[in-house]
Amino acid sequence: MSDAPAQDDDAGGRDAVGRAVPGDAARRSWWRVADYLYAGWYQVLGVLRPGEPDRYLTPSSPVAPDVVLVPGVMEPWPFLQPLAQRLFEAGHPVHVVPGLGYHVQDLAEAARVVAELILERDLRDVVVVAHSKGGLVGKRLLSEPAVADRVCGVVAVATPFAGSRLARLLPLRAIRIFRPDHPDIVGLARVVDVDERIVSVFSRWDPHVPEGSMLAGAQNVELRTPGHFRVLADPRLPDVVLDAVRRLAR
Repeated sequence: MSDAPAQDDDAGGRDAVGRAVPGDAARRSWWRVADYLYAGWYQVLGVLRPGEPDRYLTPSSPVAPDVVLVPGVMEPWPFLQPLAQRLFEAGHPVHVVPGLGYHVQDLAEAARVVAELILERDLRDVVVVAHSKGGLVGKRLLSEPAVADRVCGVVAVATPFAGSRLARLLPLRAIRIFRPDHPDIVGLARVVDVDERIVSVFSRWDPHVPEGSMLAGAQNVELRTPGHFRVLADPRLPDVVLDAVRRLAR
């Protein structure tokens, strides 16, 4: 499954060979502000209305595969609640990973926490649905000996597979792992045999990942809504994710 890139008609468009042409600076500034407002709102919801993740475990008419949600760094799981709702309504049991908390662990520890849940619940042929850093964790799980044969694939939204040069600007340990030269980013980039089991979904403009989320060998889908966080609100995203989950299922 792959989509042709959306045309940026209102943001400068694309040139004759398909390269993105920068849009109006004021518009991009507004997109950046809107992105932070969206993220802030879901941070507040994560505290005030954390929800009941277990309610997504038992759809009335269950269908395979089960889905495991992995949010991004410093994100409570409600960031992915709209996707959980859509998948649940379609019959897929959806598992939240309580042990991740706000997901500030390094990649190895985060992968261990998710793998532990998969093993404890004896999940098989699951698909990981993830945002941002969660997609890196998902890719790592595809080659993690303990659970590699239990994970069909990964749907990664706005994942910095090549890292982000902006990570050098922030002193936080949880953010530094996104540096393009970080051993985790470099190491994952060398693992290419699992990329065909990944669907990478991304916005037409991501202020946090200038390198983009295109992953060679994967199925790549570009959505029109700009932003690293606001892409989660793109009206197409729930159906794109549902379709990808079903295509990845064994």
